[in-house]
Amino acid sequence: MRRHLHRHRRKLLSLKAWRIRLVFWGGALLLGGIAAGFALVAARMDHTFRGLADQYAWLPFLWMPLGLMLLNWMTRRFFPGAGGSGIPQVIAALQMKKRAAVLSFRIAIGKLLLTSLGLLSGASIGREGPTVHIGASIMYSLRRFAPFPDFYYRHGLVAAGGAAGVAAAFNTPLAGIVFALEEISRSFEARTNGVIMTAVIFAGLTAMALLGNYSYFGVSDAQFVLSPMLVLSIILCGIIGGLFGGLFSQLLISGNRWIKPWITRYPMIVTALLGLMLATLGWASDHGSFGTGYEKAYGIITGEGVYDPWYPLYKFFATLGSYLTGIPGGIFAPSLATGAGIGQNLAHWFPIAPVSFMVMIGMVAYFAGVIQAPITAMVIVLEMTSNEHMIFPLMISALLGSGASSLVCPRSLYGVLAEDFLRPEQEQTKREDQTQR
Repeated sequence: MRRHLHRHRRKLLSLKAWRIRLVFWGGALLLGGIAAGFALVAARMDHTFRGLADQYAWLPFLWMPLGLMLLNWMTRRFFPGAGGSGIPQVIAALQMKKRAAVLSFRIAIGKLLLTSLGLLSGASIGREGPTVHIGASIMYSLRRFAPFPDFYYRHGLVAAGGAAGVAAAFNTPLAGIVFALEEISRSFEARTNGVIMTAVIFAGLTAMALLGNYSYFGVSDAQFVLSPMLVLSIILCGIIGGLFGGLFSQLLISGNRWIKPWITRYPMIVTALLGLMLATLGWASDHGSFGTGYEKAYGIITGEGVYDPWYPLYKFFATLGSYLTGIPGGIFAPSLATGAGIGQNLAHWFPIAPVSFMVMIGMVAYFAGVIQAPITAMVIVLEMTSNEHMIFPLMISALLGSGASSLVCPRSLYGVLAEDFLRPEQEQTKREDQTQR
């Protein structure tokens, strides 16, 4: 017993251990500051584009193709590995030997810069997935500055960075932890749980200190009192929202595979055509499909927005088209906005429950259907709307949505997309094995 206490005291006072702690804490604080700054820059870029589009109606038809072409070229030329959401890269990194191909300071800088410029170009993208990628890249790169133990090096830094990214981006600390456990890595050593929680606390508190303690989508006044009509609305929204979420994921997976040869051979032409499609959707939706969808979703959730039955359809295809361009940008915020629109439509078509209630249920069901991570979806929506009264309805709807989604898209979206980043290393390993034989 005395020997154990002596060993514990030596470890606690060790300069090496304190160096690791200070580097790790510093990285988490840095990530929180970057996430806060990224949020402000992204909002400014989104607002700037909308202001220009409102002033010059013709501008998106010129600006979007040119802007997306430039971003596609910059991604391929200067920041390979930075395209798309970033979450597939983080998942793939846990199984890769050469993680620097998808996790580095350079990629973090590219992700932040190009996602911001993507919003300035009007793309229907979010900053949350990119913040996860930035967080994992920053935390993994800390290995250069301190002798981290093996369990830190293999999983802890990557998962902690991703979790801290979610927490700082949404101001949802619990969601960050759940996301890391449910989506980023499904097998953790018990010791990494503390690493994840520490990163979330430091990054989350830093972002909160800079941005304030806010609810991402405001405060919903939805209430749940057990009744047959409310239960029926949960089932309805859960299944329909989940089916549409699964459809989005399947179309994105199939579309990504179909368009890859074309965008490899004719990157500028394909990107320009997608830009024109996005500009057309923006014109048809009165600019509602542009950007993150935050303002539209906020209006739907709080009941302050103007009802547009076509909005979720516009946002659905705008998000799909934006992702297929290959530029950096996430799908979290656009998916939440699409789901809120689906819930609002269902409330108008089937007035069996309050609109605010069905909006939240539809949002979580669609989001759970897209990412097929029901606990993460439920916790994110719960924390973003500051409505603890909706825990059970959101939980049930998320499970229904994820289950319905699997009927349309049998495999997890991020898992399938992660395979695209794993495949080159796996093929190289196979060739090396054949050469040795």
